[in-house]
Amino acid sequence: MDILVLYVIIILSAVFHEYGHGLMALELGDPTARNSGRLTLNPVPHLDMMGTVIVPLLSLFSFGSFIGWAKPVPINPLFFKDRRNGILKVSLAGVSANLLLAVVFGLLVRFGTSVLPVAAVVLLKEVVIVNISLALFNLLPFPPLDGSQIFYELFPKAWAGVMRLGFSGVILAILAASAILPPVGNLIFKLLTGQGY
Repeated sequence: MDILVLYVIIILSAVFHEYGHGLMALELGDPTARNSGRLTLNPVPHLDMMGTVIVPLLSLFSFGSFIGWAKPVPINPLFFKDRRNGILKVSLAGVSANLLLAVVFGLLVRFGTSVLPVAAVVLLKEVVIVNISLALFNLLPFPPLDGSQIFYELFPKAWAGVMRLGFSGVILAILAASAILPPVGNLIFKLLTGQGY
């Protein structure tokens, strides 16, 4: 697949991820994302020049793999109606948004392969792969990924030390992702589409 097409799929999927965070925050009573113009599927407000443009394009063209990030959606937990589980729900919402896209497009592949053009099926498969990868990567329990916040909310005492890793958590996440994500992602892809990568 063309690298620029892959880049667009990744960016739009990351935007949907951030939109999921903002939408859940609004459901919990926090209008911060909406008031700052970030509760939108328009990619522009979510772009971070370094994380969404420079680093990902360099990594895609240089190594054929993606490294990058979108600008995090601002939230204010003080607005949450559910103070106890609000952060957990917002963290899970981003991952759930990517899983939703993976399921929808995966089912399109499963039931549409025989009638859709080959190019369309290839594109749909890439959307599924990207969104499975984003969901799994963000579930890794290293800061600043959603998984670190999820595990901290569930096991605060056990995870307190991990939350202090800072940027080194990103390095650990990349190492863990290279070992864990491919087999798990392939399994989920097969379950959704009935096909292998």
